[in-house]
Amino acid sequence: MSKLLKEMRGHVMVLTLNRPEKKNAFDPELLCNLADAFAQARDDDGVRAVVVTGAGDTFCAGADLGRMIPLISKARGPEDEYDERYLKDRELGAKGLLRGFDVEKPVIAAINGHAIAGGMELVQGTDLRVAADTAKFGVQEVKWALFPAGGSSVRLPEQLPFARAMELLLTGDLIDAKTAMDWGFLNRVVAREQVLDTAIELAEKIAANGPLAVKMIRRSARACLGRTEPEALALEQEFAAPVFASEDAREGPKAFLEKRKPSFKGA
Repeated sequence: MSKLLKEMRGHVMVLTLNRPEKKNAFDPELLCNLADAFAQARDDDGVRAVVVTGAGDTFCAGADLGRMIPLISKARGPEDEYDERYLKDRELGAKGLLRGFDVEKPVIAAINGHAIAGGMELVQGTDLRVAADTAKFGVQEVKWALFPAGGSSVRLPEQLPFARAMELLLTGDLIDAKTAMDWGFLNRVVAREQVLDTAIELAEKIAANGPLAVKMIRRSARACLGRTEPEALALEQEFAAPVFASEDAREGPKAFLEKRKPSFKGA
């Protein structure tokens, strides 16, 4: 059985971390498969949104310390093709966590259970988040004298109020889904059995919109973070121009006036 399940639901790619017996912890095979799937989603025009979830009752517990750390520290040698790939290209791990790698399509986390350490860092790389009301969140690396190097020291202070982010980073404590929602880290909190359906519903709403408009709006929002308003507004205009010049921009208003569903081509 593959450690990453992949299926298409219309224009939505659904990825399921599939190591429930290990709480979906990352090993080289899972990270390589995630990196490959995200690259495929980026390059396939038929994919308009991605949903990431976990099998079983956990979203992801972070790195598999029995597999990852010994390989990195050379306490064990490579045992299969995925170990070899990971050692030859350490950027694969970053890509699997969406660290420094952009799918260029909206990515929605369907957080069916706890998202801890690397699991929390994968969530930070997504655009929208739906969580089970039983889920907990945190980066606990500091408790073990480690560094949350999947992007947390950069992303959390951007995505949360500074003091909240520092509390998570420096204490290593976990917060529950309600607290994460109150702090603005999540979009929805629902019963566990509703998580995936709710995330796919959001993805399908996005996938029904103009693909080029979605891509450029998302790109603008990310690129303008941290810039001065004049810089950001000038950059926004650069992203907006090709959207207004597109065939879809003509189709959308025409469909509205003709009271029909638009047929978007992403161009």
